[in-house]
Amino acid sequence: MSGEVRIQPASAEAFALVEHALTGGGDGGSCWCRFLLGTRSAFDAASRDEKRAALREELADAAVAPALVATVDGAGAGWVRVAPRPAQAGVLRTRVVRSGSTEPADAPDVWAVTCFVVRREHRGAGLAAGLLAAAVAHAEAHGARAIGGYPVDRAARPEASSAELWHGTAGLFARTGFAETARPAPARPVMTLRVR
Repeated sequence: MSGEVRIQPASAEAFALVEHALTGGGDGGSCWCRFLLGTRSAFDAASRDEKRAALREELADAAVAPALVATVDGAGAGWVRVAPRPAQAGVLRTRVVRSGSTEPADAPDVWAVTCFVVRREHRGAGLAAGLLAAAVAHAEAHGARAIGGYPVDRAARPEASSAELWHGTAGLFARTGFAETARPAPARPVMTLRVR
């Protein structure tokens, strides 16, 4: 990738970077990374502006950043959400996690990587790999024992669009050291990295 890449904790102070990263393609600018945090009905009822405000408030209130933002030459370029699973209540309600994870649902030391956004102009340059590696380091530094990912296996679903890959890809997680620990759906493995 050309340009200077930095990855840092997402924060309210750096919200302009977060906003730029999330609005460069895909659903980031409509979801604002809220889909897996609460109930589906609450997500559907909230407007884009309300979701944006909720994300900003979450980042302002967080003792530990629930996500990281990547910059290229100082501009927001990518995003990854990584936080303890209990803090992402919607994750625990998904069929993939309910039927595929052997970890206790309420374990605070089990983290999950649940959302990637990379702006269109930076795709295919390895930014998602950098974000995932940084997410692992962030989780481990804050007490994670295990980190889960719930990606799409492109070999089983080659027709998946870039917008459908917000979970990440199985290949990306495998290259970062995650192992497949379950496959509750043909194209949706559970991938786990044990760090303690």
